[in-house]
Amino acid sequence: MTGRASRSNVPREAKLHAVTDTAGHPIRFFMTAGQVSDYTGTAALLADFPKAEWLLGDRGYDADWFREALKDKGLQPCIPGRKSSGKSVKYDKRRTTTLPQCPLCASLVR
Repeated sequence: MTGRASRSNVPREAKLHAVTDTAGHPIRFFMTAGQVSDYTGTAALLADFPKAEWLLGDRGYDADWFREALKDKGLQPCIPGRKSSGKSVKYDKRRTTTLPQCPLCASLVR
């Protein structure tokens, strides 16, 4: 062993969760391991969440407890339901099709 880290010891997947403003500028970050569900990582951000009206997310953030936590914070969840859940979820489709992209976040990960 030469002391160098082998490629098998380096984590290959990580998820960067970002809270952005409406223009896509990052406000808060949180990183989780690749196998951790999206809403578990985001739950850590809820404690110090900035003032907002809506939380836009993809299907990875679909959980009843997470929606309730958002509502308790005064946030309106706009998260499509998972296809496998079997129940329909009301959300504003117009808002989710225009999810702000965070180019700075993408460059930080590279």
